[in-house]
Amino acid sequence: MPASNDLPSQPAPPLILVVEDAPDNQVLVEQVFQDSGYLVTCIQDGQAALDWLEVNHPDLILLDLSLPEVDGWEIARQLKASDRTFAIPIIALTAHAMKGDREAAIASGCDDYLTKPIDIDLLESVVTQWLNKPKSLSLG
Repeated sequence: MPASNDLPSQPAPPLILVVEDAPDNQVLVEQVFQDSGYLVTCIQDGQAALDWLEVNHPDLILLDLSLPEVDGWEIARQLKASDRTFAIPIIALTAHAMKGDREAAIASGCDDYLTKPIDIDLLESVVTQWLNKPKSLSLG
């Protein structure tokens, strides 16, 4: 009879970092993704998110652009400039919905862009698409 540690281990569920300062949005997003089996970490300000990312590596980041301490635009720029974090998909989840905001978010380093109020079905679909994309191979 095989020992329990001989059984194949299940891969860990994806870890999503939610950087959002509005508690209602945090709770909503956290509940949706935890109910779908994801691990979720919520952080309320930009500097705390950068500090957390120095020692953790989520599979995807949902990023509000208007945050206390360090804004989402700067977080995206810093993450895409780092060899350790540049490949983490960043989805802007923001109330910035004026002409040019999407382009500015993408230019700052966000990989995708969704506006508030949050459309849960669209959010789940976009997150699933990004988590299912093949990881690019690092040549360095």
